[in-house]
Amino acid sequence: MNDLLKQLTEAVGVSGAEKEVRLLIRDLIADHVDEWSVDTMGNLLATKRGTGEYDMRVLVDAHMDEVGLLVIEIDNNGMLKFVKVGGFDDRALLGKVVQVGPNKVTGVIGARAVHLLKGDEYTKVVKADAMRIDIGAKNKDGAAAKVSVGEYAAFVTPYEEVATAGGRTAIGKAFDNRAGCAALIELLRRKPYPFDLIAAFTVQEEIGLRGARVAAFAAQPDVALVLESTPAYDLPNEKDMPTNAALGKGVAVYVMDARTIQDPRLVAHIVRTAEAQGIPYQIRQPGGGGTNTGAIQRGAAGVAAATLAVPGRYAHTPTMMINLDDYDNMVRLADAALRGLTPELGARG
Repeated sequence: MNDLLKQLTEAVGVSGAEKEVRLLIRDLIADHVDEWSVDTMGNLLATKRGTGEYDMRVLVDAHMDEVGLLVIEIDNNGMLKFVKVGGFDDRALLGKVVQVGPNKVTGVIGARAVHLLKGDEYTKVVKADAMRIDIGAKNKDGAAAKVSVGEYAAFVTPYEEVATAGGRTAIGKAFDNRAGCAALIELLRRKPYPFDLIAAFTVQEEIGLRGARVAAFAAQPDVALVLESTPAYDLPNEKDMPTNAALGKGVAVYVMDARTIQDPRLVAHIVRTAEAQGIPYQIRQPGGGGTNTGAIQRGAAGVAAATLAVPGRYAHTPTMMINLDDYDNMVRLADAALRGLTPELGARG
């Protein structure tokens, strides 16, 4: 059992309310870094001093936040109306268990019962604005005694591991991006690098890469590496479309997405490292999406940046799935690539 992934995925940290997961990560890294701080956005920044071989600053980023819900109204029946925090497919919400607010009040996301539907209602997707969180309250006053408007709701999904023909598989919530956070924690627990490593556990990625922009400005790095979880579109489909990334085929290496063209020197360095070390990797199909690299790359006078990711099925739903070998390979490749970095790879020219 990967206890680190279990702790991180079961913690709460919806965008804008990352305190619980931030405190957990702080405690997990405190004995392995030289200093840490929390900025006004809520980013957790930590420095691991290097051996002094190279005079350079390398930022490694992993966002802490997860998608979730925000209570915006309590109706007369004691039901909680909500909005989505982050991108969602409404079909993933009905019937899911959530915990609301700092007291973690248990609720269920519901809508009108299926046997009450009529006509074409059977074939229509129920929209989020027609759903409510039911916490079992009898009326508005009963619900207001337990929760308040403006409180966040996070999904309740226990972490599990299963053995399959395709390898070791983990099921849980928020692998996007607690997988990246876990990998970054593992890097901080290893021996020093040839340079100072600045770890940024950032906030509010899911609603616009906001924390990373602030963290990059503060760190002023020469090079940046972003650790992520990327959606795996590797299930069978009618049009037999190519997959962007697949479970069990190794860590995903970004080349381009909707927000960035990755630094080609760093991509080449990462690929050379993977091949030299025999670490399985796959090139994520260029296209849509985006990561904190999009904010970090544009920081200051520009930062040489690249992204590694664990492929994950069912992204932005209450339950995700990753391959644990892919996760281990991301840690291995990130560590090896960082140890092979030289100042030339971060030079602007």
